[in-house]
Amino acid sequence: MNDALTVDKRLVRRAFEATAATYDAAAVLQNEVCRRMLARLDYIKLDPALILDAGSGTGNAVAGLLSRRPRARVIALDLALAMARRARARRPWWRRLLDRNGSRLAAVCGDIEQVPLATGCAGMVWSNLAVQWVNEPQRAFAELHRVLAPGGLLLFSTFGPDTLKELRASFQGVDRYTHVHRFVDMHDIGDTLVASGFADPVMDMEVVTLTYDDVKGLMRDLKAIGAHNVTRGRPPGLAGKSLLARVARNYEAFRRDGKLPASFEVVYGHAWKSQPRVSPAGRPVFDIKPRNG
Repeated sequence: MNDALTVDKRLVRRAFEATAATYDAAAVLQNEVCRRMLARLDYIKLDPALILDAGSGTGNAVAGLLSRRPRARVIALDLALAMARRARARRPWWRRLLDRNGSRLAAVCGDIEQVPLATGCAGMVWSNLAVQWVNEPQRAFAELHRVLAPGGLLLFSTFGPDTLKELRASFQGVDRYTHVHRFVDMHDIGDTLVASGFADPVMDMEVVTLTYDDVKGLMRDLKAIGAHNVTRGRPPGLAGKSLLARVARNYEAFRRDGKLPASFEVVYGHAWKSQPRVSPAGRPVFDIKPRNG
């Protein structure tokens, strides 16, 4: 696999462990995307008994999921233990009074590409800005498909290839390393959903632009949410002052109205796990494809 695309999971875990305490204050975009996803959920008629929050982070979706689906139990899954622990503490105070034994919210430390849950256990999988950290999207989506019960829903968001395009362009040519994570195209994600067994995928996107006074402000925010360069094509050690100065000069070409833009291509998707087909006699129907050759 291309080192520019391969994520070092150890670095991902370490980055999010280190930033769990600062994440909420800096995760402006993540919280806004969460609100927009919850608004989409309001239009979906589904009453799952169990919701898996895959890549939960500190659990910014937990309260919204519990309030919108009052009969559901939520399992928050995250690669970083510190994030999962914060998600576990996310229950609103009134929920704690009503749910003293904590049965409606659990937290698990685990990987989306190898979900430590039983097959068919979840009625819905929710994933906000997490699947961009996987190495094999088809494996990740296949795992999420596995844990869904028939008729279950996957509702997710991720970043598309135009995310941080200004920063990527500013790093271009400064050295031979990868400095900005590369993201998968929306159409490829849709194809991967189908290949993973999902039915009726729906994809759309929007570009959200944040503005900064300088590059340092952008880099500071990215660091605060754990969004480091975690690809195997990253440079060894820390970037030097001269390199960062070149990047800052290059970034000035994008300045508009006194501000530096940072673009984020936010991709939204949902898809279903089909109910098993049955014959008129009530027996399951399977497709058998002939082997080539």
